[in-house]
Amino acid sequence: MASEEFPTDLYGEYIEHSHLLSSEQAGWDKLRIVYELEPPGEMPEGVTENHALVICLGDFQGSFKLDGQWHSEQYSQGDILIMPAGIFPRVRIDREVPLLELFLSPDILVEVVGEVIAPKIKLQSHWRIKDPLIEQMALALKAELELESSEDSKLYADSMAVALGAHLLRRYATRNAIKEYHGGLPNYQLKLVIEYIQENLAESISLSCLARLIQISPHYFASLFKQSTGLSPYKYIMQCRLTKAKILLRQTNLPIVFIAQEVGFKNQSHFTRVFRQYYGITPKADQDLL
Repeated sequence: MASEEFPTDLYGEYIEHSHLLSSEQAGWDKLRIVYELEPPGEMPEGVTENHALVICLGDFQGSFKLDGQWHSEQYSQGDILIMPAGIFPRVRIDREVPLLELFLSPDILVEVVGEVIAPKIKLQSHWRIKDPLIEQMALALKAELELESSEDSKLYADSMAVALGAHLLRRYATRNAIKEYHGGLPNYQLKLVIEYIQENLAESISLSCLARLIQISPHYFASLFKQSTGLSPYKYIMQCRLTKAKILLRQTNLPIVFIAQEVGFKNQSHFTRVFRQYYGITPKADQDLL
């Protein structure tokens, strides 16, 4: 995550932390993730442009100064804090603790609604909640980032950002009415999207790019695409990459490293790992079956 995305104190000074894992180099633009060991002590009141979701991965006591009064909570693994964009309070914690933090642009919530005129949406603060879906999504994003080599990680992060935005709107925002979409994509739109995917398997394909092809919101697109194909855009594209790879392995003598690049993988090791997970055999072993 770029330094300008991090919270600053009220004097504009950046609040530094030691990060064990960050999406800074992954090219994710709809959502940012940071895994860190938060040191004990106090963090001053500050400002952030993004909504922040903090998933606790350990036990600690946290205190917040709200309306001039200190408010304390006892946290355990799986507890979640939701802090909307804007000024966040002065915070104290009593011990070092691992935290998984998601930063989501307020624009994502507007994008999920998919209206031409941007609605007024207010995300509510929550200082300690349990939400297994948010926890599961955060851990899945962390696992994806730890792969360090997935060409489709940006598409995966974009898809998760849209899904997370929809969940926040349903559960924690003042605007609670989210459209439910049914019926799938019209055949001509599905054909257009599938042709684009097939022609660009060697490239990075974003959820926003696919949605723009048929001029609908990413949330609307992801919902209708899954109804039409039975797969999320991310899983469908991965299936297409692996299917094309298997054809190239069987019908050409191309080096495996070249095939990996042709179907959108940054390197051979990541291609081999994913191919083996999907087919139960390595690309080299599959090629040797000829």
